[in-house]
Amino acid sequence: MPRAFITGITGQDGQHLAEFLHSKGYQVFGMVKGQNNPRAHQIRDEFPYVELVPGDLADLSSLVAALEYSKPDEVYNLGAISFVPMSFGQTELTSNITGLGVMRMLEAVRMVGGTQNNKIRFYQASSSEMFGKVREVPQTELTPFHPRSPYGCAKVFGHDITVNYRESYDIFACSGILFNHEGPRRGLEFVTRKISNSAARIKLGLQDELVMGNLDAKRDWGYAGDYVRAMWLMLQQDQPDDYVVATGEMHSIEEFLTLAFAEAGLDDWHKYVRQDPKFFRPAEVDLLIGDPKKAQDKLGWVREVDFPTLVKMMVRHDLQWEESKLKK
Repeated sequence: MPRAFITGITGQDGQHLAEFLHSKGYQVFGMVKGQNNPRAHQIRDEFPYVELVPGDLADLSSLVAALEYSKPDEVYNLGAISFVPMSFGQTELTSNITGLGVMRMLEAVRMVGGTQNNKIRFYQASSSEMFGKVREVPQTELTPFHPRSPYGCAKVFGHDITVNYRESYDIFACSGILFNHEGPRRGLEFVTRKISNSAARIKLGLQDELVMGNLDAKRDWGYAGDYVRAMWLMLQQDQPDDYVVATGEMHSIEEFLTLAFAEAGLDDWHKYVRQDPKFFRPAEVDLLIGDPKKAQDKLGWVREVDFPTLVKMMVRHDLQWEESKLKK
């Protein structure tokens, strides 16, 4: 039975990946930080096949101990301070976890078994936010980075140090440059889930309005459940490499609002949405669109959920979720 170790197990991607790897016959270990972590209870309840292991991306010794205990064949480093607006207010923390945390995890892999003799394979969750103020459209694996947030800057370091460890220590280390990927498991603080949940709550009479920031930003949005398959495929190849994972389509936040409110049975989102400057970023990323050709050609990866289906899936989930809470 292959063994996988996942950081960020309590997040959207960690949950989808654990589910996927379990279906592939893996023994899955998930890292959690701190004692009595409240989100750990959710993982134990919903994913009983995941064995939780203590560890902290800010503490190398804990990472070494976690790998020595779990003895994984594959390590998926999904853990990060991942909410971009928060990174402007907590820059040092973001840099330490999202950036230096990658280096610590790679060092733990190297110490415990990252060479060809002990073949731990490593996946790093890179991000389209590294492109920031884009230099070309669409963005590929060779597009220069120009991050526009502390989060994006930290992700660039994590990406580059992964390449460095691969080239310096012969570690099987891959980076997936994932563009925006969403779903019902997305945190409520993220804009897509904020929209889907607010549309549901407004429909049910639980709130009156949705307060937003920039409505003109354009993103390449896919379904998280599709994207974790690409992570796994990267670690099944003969040689490690980096891949853009994206849909190749770009949609605005206004388009997301239109589809979400229509799915909730609300005729015109303009009646319910108000903009507030406090939700604008200090430096905005105007557009992101990825070219997934390399992942399609070399990994055989294709997305299965299109943009309208993704939005409908999220709104339907939130309608059911909010209704179930009303019945309790």
